[in-house]
Amino acid sequence: MSDAVIHTHKTWRERAAGLRGLVLPLLALTAWNILAHRDEVHSYVFVPLEQVGQGLVEALASGELWSSWVASLGRTGVGLFVGALAGIALGAVMAVWKLADALINPIYHAIRQVPVLGYIPLISLWVGNGESSKLFVISLAAFYPTVLNTYEGVKNADARHLAVGRIFLASRWQTLRYITLPGALPSIITGVLQAVAFAWLSSIGSELFFNPGPGLGNLMLNGQAAFRMDVVVLAVAVIGVTGFLTTKVVNLAANRLLRWRSVR
Repeated sequence: MSDAVIHTHKTWRERAAGLRGLVLPLLALTAWNILAHRDEVHSYVFVPLEQVGQGLVEALASGELWSSWVASLGRTGVGLFVGALAGIALGAVMAVWKLADALINPIYHAIRQVPVLGYIPLISLWVGNGESSKLFVISLAAFYPTVLNTYEGVKNADARHLAVGRIFLASRWQTLRYITLPGALPSIITGVLQAVAFAWLSSIGSELFFNPGPGLGNLMLNGQAAFRMDVVVLAVAVIGVTGFLTTKVVNLAANRLLRWRSVR
């Protein structure tokens, strides 16, 4: 068998392997549509796919889907930036400053045991019931994983690299900037990857709990209030696809940034 034939055979095998991930979703959609056409009760609970398609066309034509998606994504981006930045800073401080570690670490590990959405009653009381509360919840969701991963990355800096820094009489700031933080970068990026997923989930959750405003969560609530289950299913699908694609994009960026090392 020639090399060209072998190469073509391998290419088709690789493509087929890549399509295996579509098998279960297609089977699930087929089963969903079969149940949706059984009777009226099932057609309400399991909305026919053609009805969801019509809802998609209507939502795109009215601009409601686009505005809701942009609002949720923008809110997530702001909360993620604030929470991740604060988390990286606090994690690094606790790792290099023993007093901060002794004072803050027990409190951090205590409060992170409570689910983020469990703080909603308190956040409503402290911050209000509007946009600021939503951003607070998203920032808190992004804050937890970035603190932990930054702390672990900085704390477990390579002793050989630190020894070289001492040999060259590097100051504490130079050691942190040029040795510790670059060495901890894979762990920090891992924390950011986790923060992206948590921030997106918390963004949708905050939209469901706090005052109505633009967003995919509000789109779901409006659909439920109007007995438009096709809109609810559509919003759920958009949330899932957006979360999947966002994670993929951030993973690609992280792998490119850290192509010299693997991301844990």
